[in-house]
Amino acid sequence: MEAVFQNPSVIRVREVLNNAGITGEIVALSDSARTAAEAAEGLGIEVGQVASSIVFKLPNGSALLVITSGRHRVDTHLVAQNLGVEKLHRADADFVKDVSGFSIGGVSPLGWISKPEIILIDEALNDYEVVWAAAGHPHAVFPTTYSELITCTGATPMVVGD
Repeated sequence: MEAVFQNPSVIRVREVLNNAGITGEIVALSDSARTAAEAAEGLGIEVGQVASSIVFKLPNGSALLVITSGRHRVDTHLVAQNLGVEKLHRADADFVKDVSGFSIGGVSPLGWISKPEIILIDEALNDYEVVWAAAGHPHAVFPTTYSELITCTGATPMVVGD
């Protein structure tokens, strides 16, 4: 698992965490954390504590990052309505990699190579004292808090699902 810590994306996330003063250490899981359920199982936590970074494409072609609780899916109609846009478009793997620098399954809310136009954070994550987010690799995660994520990403709190 040592190779996970040497991954350039994980190193980038670690630098952002250090610069932001977030003290939680990146953890390498033996099993994949590509999904919230996998991450929760590997960490022995509730699935709702997993802060999943979901990327969408806005109608103008720019990126939208939704940091959502693993306990539900993003309601794209609700989010589009709240943002005042016609609809959210699915982002393919190439788009995600191009805008974030991360591959799907390891997209971190921090350390993007180009900041998303809009970043939203699921208010449901505030229900947990500690949340876990991807650290740039499908086997790497880090502990943080709802307020730390807001502070270091500039995310806007919103109800994004049910």
